[in-house]
Amino acid sequence: MPGAPIEAVQRVPLFADLDRHEVEQIARLFKERHFAEGETVVREGSGGAAFFLIVSGEATVSVGGAPRRTLGPGDYFGEIALIDEGTRSATITATSELDCYGLTFWDFGPLVQENGAIGWKLLQSMAKKLRAAEQGAPPS
Repeated sequence: MPGAPIEAVQRVPLFADLDRHEVEQIARLFKERHFAEGETVVREGSGGAAFFLIVSGEATVSVGGAPRRTLGPGDYFGEIALIDEGTRSATITATSELDCYGLTFWDFGPLVQENGAIGWKLLQSMAKKLRAAEQGAPPS
């Protein structure tokens, strides 16, 4: 099946409450992406319209030019961009050859608009994250 591995998509907290069929629908929308060592994947302050799951390689997360952490296989970034297309809060730079699965706002939005059950579960997931952030606790 084209797209991202279902198990990888299920590990993303935003999609954790979806059933297998719903996750399969989302997983099919992902496209393979490759970034060369040193390439900027997303830039802090730029518009965001894609979410990425890392398959292989490493990338550095930096905010205001200061490195914050390293991402590797199984990590992901940009999930909020799938919903709001807001500006990026960090720069992600490939520190080695980097293979990812990418999902754009333009591919994801129509699926959610056509499937109320997926939309509702995503809304509940976002509400949990907001509640946890307001209480200063890590999201579940």
